[in-house]
Amino acid sequence: MAPAPSPSEEFIFRSKLPDISIPTHLPLHSYCFQNLSQFEHRPCLVNADTGDTFTYAEVDLISRRIATGLDKIGIRQGDVIMLILRNCPQFALSFLGASHRGCAVTTANPSYTPAELAKQAEATKAKLIITHAAYVDKIKTFCESNDVKVICIDSSQEEGVSNFTVLTNADEKEIPDVKISPDDVVAIPFSSGTSGLPKGVMLTHKNLVTTVAQLVDGENPHQYSDSDDVLLCVLPMFHIYALNSILLSGIRSGAAVLIVPKYEMNTLLEYIEKYKVTVASLVPPIILALVKSGDAVRYDLSCVRAVITGAAPMGMEIGEAVKTRLPNAILGQGYGMTEAGPLCISLAFAKEPFNIKIGACGSVVRNAEIKIVDTEMGASLSTNKIGEICVRGTKVMKGYLNDAEATERTIDKEGWLHTGDIGYFDDDEELFIVDRLKELIKYNGFQVAPAELEAMLIAHPNIFDAAVVPLKHEVAGEVPVAFVVRSNNGSKITEDEIKQYISQQVVSYKRINRVFFTDTIPKAASGKILRKELSARLNEGLVQAN
Repeated sequence: MAPAPSPSEEFIFRSKLPDISIPTHLPLHSYCFQNLSQFEHRPCLVNADTGDTFTYAEVDLISRRIATGLDKIGIRQGDVIMLILRNCPQFALSFLGASHRGCAVTTANPSYTPAELAKQAEATKAKLIITHAAYVDKIKTFCESNDVKVICIDSSQEEGVSNFTVLTNADEKEIPDVKISPDDVVAIPFSSGTSGLPKGVMLTHKNLVTTVAQLVDGENPHQYSDSDDVLLCVLPMFHIYALNSILLSGIRSGAAVLIVPKYEMNTLLEYIEKYKVTVASLVPPIILALVKSGDAVRYDLSCVRAVITGAAPMGMEIGEAVKTRLPNAILGQGYGMTEAGPLCISLAFAKEPFNIKIGACGSVVRNAEIKIVDTEMGASLSTNKIGEICVRGTKVMKGYLNDAEATERTIDKEGWLHTGDIGYFDDDEELFIVDRLKELIKYNGFQVAPAELEAMLIAHPNIFDAAVVPLKHEVAGEVPVAFVVRSNNGSKITEDEIKQYISQQVVSYKRINRVFFTDTIPKAASGKILRKELSARLNEGLVQAN
């Protein structure tokens, strides 16, 4: 066993590339449109369902009109605007307009219950909600009781609800003059809540300018979008992945962002072919559905040059399947989080192909530092040693909204944000994620990573999807159990067959103890498995093997 490093020795991992100059003094909207003259007549936002297209000049103009309209209805600098929107161009226009006005935007999943939406609106003290008419009933009572304005992007017959045109018809020449500090909050997304209660993440103009620049600025092999690209935006824009790494990065680079309002596999394949998508940012569940779809062969997907995945680990077998289904696409995996944006990303997104490692998240992005910390001793670790991933830099959030205690637990006095994820850097300084620190299954003191077993399970041709969670055990403490969705190919795979399949690949303490068959695996919009829901089923005795 190697000796632990001395307390004074610290291992810090940085990008293989030199830092770049990032204009963190600019407000986010100014930064995104800094090169507007080069792209003003190019498509910026495209609604995949309707074909409606907004050029860069139009997006810039409408966002400034919205800022004026916000001022006219009494929205002031520092106020919070809540977006309860499915993917649509109005989401991007509203976000950019709020940035111009010096406001902060909190984004919410339209599928939330009225209580969940009210809780987020109350926590952020939202002064205005922009939504679809279909969701007005969910927020009506809260808004009436708290004097919150409501604007619909489509028609609504509800009394007191304004139409989006009240913002877009304003005169952009009357846009209010605001002085925006780099440390002003521009976005307040909420963490997924898969471990602990949801918390508002305060992201500043400086934070988002940094995280976008790290992906698309400079002569950057991490760059995965340029002005010739069509970026697929089927992931929810209310989540940081799509907001940061697709929408804002696409606008900064001059690409066309193809906005898909609703995910449905065959429709998605049709849009990829029709609009000649070049870069597809996806999550493992969608990639899994794509590679296992029998209909994919009917579509010409040769236009796709890059597939980017993140939000959850992806196994080698699925990576290889992507190469077969999309032969012209380079595959890469990124790693990031709401609190700090992209942390590592594969070198796969350069214009020339790289021999990337399937399963690796790539190397550290520019202008950031990462260290791996021993979870018991607190010392930083060198390569090939597993510990908690910590990040530092101007990308790190300002803090959690109204939660100084949680902020202090997450960001230490030296500015290191403790991610709660565990992983390691290999000899090439490529990051590999092992799992969430809080999701580890502890079997007689041994650590079992659910993601490792899940990757094996979904690689089986008779398994469509799977999740692994701990089950309390009198002797071992915890044992891993699996929830499995059979493939729709007439699969009748049994519990014993699955157990044997896994036992042939892992050490004894990682073997699956029980298998429960289910129709679906519950997941957040980001693609992360909602293990809490599955654990609750176990605890309440709502499942049985079959």
